[in-house]
Amino acid sequence: MKTDQEYIQWLSELKKRFRQSQIKAAVRVNSELIQFYWNLGRDIVERQFNSNWGDGLIAQLSKDLKAEFPDVGGFSRSNIFACKQFYLFYNQNDEIVHQLGGQLKTSDFKENQQIVNRENTHTQDKNGNQVGSRIFSLLIQVPWRHHVEIITKCKQLDEALFYVQKTIQNGWSRSVLVHFMELDLYKTEGKALSNFDLTLPQPQSELAQQTLKDPYKFEFLSLSQEYNEKDLEDALTNKIIHFLLEMGTGFAFVGRQYPIVVNGDEYRMDLLFYHLTLRCYVVVDLKVVKFEPEFAGKMGFYIAAVNEQLKQPMDNPTIGLIICKTKNDVVVRYALKNINQPVGVAEYTLAKQLPDTLKNRLPTIQEVENEVNNSVNNKNE
Repeated sequence: MKTDQEYIQWLSELKKRFRQSQIKAAVRVNSELIQFYWNLGRDIVERQFNSNWGDGLIAQLSKDLKAEFPDVGGFSRSNIFACKQFYLFYNQNDEIVHQLGGQLKTSDFKENQQIVNRENTHTQDKNGNQVGSRIFSLLIQVPWRHHVEIITKCKQLDEALFYVQKTIQNGWSRSVLVHFMELDLYKTEGKALSNFDLTLPQPQSELAQQTLKDPYKFEFLSLSQEYNEKDLEDALTNKIIHFLLEMGTGFAFVGRQYPIVVNGDEYRMDLLFYHLTLRCYVVVDLKVVKFEPEFAGKMGFYIAAVNEQLKQPMDNPTIGLIICKTKNDVVVRYALKNINQPVGVAEYTLAKQLPDTLKNRLPTIQEVENEVNNSVNNKNE
């Protein structure tokens, strides 16, 4: 007779195995779906090129497939067209694609062959079509609606594959993917000026550099024309979820105005984070003015204090990030050159604000509602 504890443990293992099988099944289904859409896109491209089948092919195909499979989604005209775009986008070095592409909008198909040309090994899909093995192994791991967003918003292969890899690495939902594409993560990630290569060991220096962006886009904030560092800090901490999304994957918020005591004197750091991938503390100093060389010295002091008082033996060296309104790159490089602590410097941008004079002229929501109600009442009289 099994004891209750033995049964509970066995049941727990069964649940775990079933969840794992569900995940594997979902991945397998997605892989098959991406394979099907890829082959469908390829078939359409080849038939339109080799035959006299014109633009009406997609509309007719959509009608026939929906008639045969009325309960199956994915056969709308727009989705079938997306399958064609999907195949074309990742086969930009294909002769048929380029000849056909000449009949299409050139803006839709930028000639960027860097990624495909780097693929020395190829594989064949189920119907014998050659694709870069590494590329295709990535594509089948990403959900279809993610792919539609990527090929719609990206202009080149490097950019698209950047978001494909980020989605896989971080398990991004579609809304998070779109968020980072709107923030143009591809162009900003790893662009902050730093001295990490001189102050951190590999591979932490490279990982830390990739983690920091420039600029940071705080477009989720609503600040008046005149604001100070406390206003910016208040706004960011009030919107901490949006702020963490902008900071990037891996940042865990530790505290604001975090106190640290050195020889009896208390100092406060604007924001303190812990990065789960880098395994280190990250001190963030906010400046609503142009970068000045003395900012780097103050940050070096904070980093040394955190390393001495908070850092544990298993933690990597603390890094600092100065986010300022503007910066002169030459001044930043000079300021960081002889700093023996790892510091990065980046700018931030805010959403463009309406001038106060114009704001005052705009009607309030209540005034708009009243005007609409008055208009309706007058018509009814």
